[in-house]
Amino acid sequence: MLRVEIKPALLQWAIERTGDQGAALRQRFPDLEAWERSESQPTLKQLEAFAKAACVPVGFLFLPAPPEEKVPIPDLRTIEGRGVQRPSPDLLDTIYLCQRRQTWYQDYAESIGEEPRGFVGSARLSTSPERVASDMRNRLGFSIQGRVQCPTWTDALRLFIHQAEELGVLVMVSGVVGSNNRRTLDPDEFRGFALTDRLAPLVFINGADTKAAQMFTLAHELAHVWLGESALSNIGPDSAPINKIETWCNRVAAELLVPLPDLRRELGHDDPLKSVAALARTFKVSTLVILRRILDAERISRDQFQSAYVAELARLVERPRAGGGDFYLTQAARLSRRFARALIASTLEGQTLFRDAYQMMGIKKEQTLRKLGRSLEVLH
Repeated sequence: MLRVEIKPALLQWAIERTGDQGAALRQRFPDLEAWERSESQPTLKQLEAFAKAACVPVGFLFLPAPPEEKVPIPDLRTIEGRGVQRPSPDLLDTIYLCQRRQTWYQDYAESIGEEPRGFVGSARLSTSPERVASDMRNRLGFSIQGRVQCPTWTDALRLFIHQAEELGVLVMVSGVVGSNNRRTLDPDEFRGFALTDRLAPLVFINGADTKAAQMFTLAHELAHVWLGESALSNIGPDSAPINKIETWCNRVAAELLVPLPDLRRELGHDDPLKSVAALARTFKVSTLVILRRILDAERISRDQFQSAYVAELARLVERPRAGGGDFYLTQAARLSRRFARALIASTLEGQTLFRDAYQMMGIKKEQTLRKLGRSLEVLH
């Protein structure tokens, strides 16, 4: 039986990059420790199975030394004031997949003569967040009245995404890698990222996060698009970023979601801390965002804010599970309706290979593609 010689350092690298899944790998491959000690060697079939389980290209295991994997876009994430050192395979594969989708859409947009999006890169860090938020609100048609009419956070988020897509932004929301429900994304690792481009600006939102947090992430990543800067973020409504770009984008997002004049009008003379839940329902944002904006409006002291913030943060511990629901609705959200409609039409017209479409969409059958097309009204 053919066996292959693999350097222990490469096996150890593959295990370490999986993070918490390392123990599961050792349990699944009982000979793994012997391979690491060079006491035995895996067969090619065993090595291929290990590579698949570790989410690493099998060719990487034949390199002379472990590769240094870096996030391919500016990484603005921080933990306790420090940069995040090692990206997970799930994060890297998600970014690579979105980059491939964006490249496809760039070519598609050029082929049909779409105009560059004027809002991409229209802002500077020197531009006031209030001015940028106002421009975003006007271009998107993002009103408080529209959100008030939405019965749930899910409906409000769906409306927000629709408005961004109508403007020309590809918005992809998923809690898993591609369509693999066994590879869930961790909101503690990242909440979203923006891939800036004049023809195909793309925003990815970690769908494993709460709906209220996703609202903030979308607003934050759109601020990156207006700034014209691609970035990976783990910023949320409970964050206090030290990076000047993230600080600026957070301020824009907060002003877009909860403009201070509107907040003051809604508050009136009521006790602000007793109004947090009601205001969160009105603006369809997290209570943490509301608390921060009440502080910005100078309606509570810093000590009151800190006390209320810690208590609210402790309460908000439950997160939704990724996946579930109607497959075609879920798939449309994962892909971006704008992207999916364009890709399906291009494929059925013979401009894109079915094989390439399947890979970008995470499906395997033409029947699935056609059913998705009918759900998106590309087919009748």
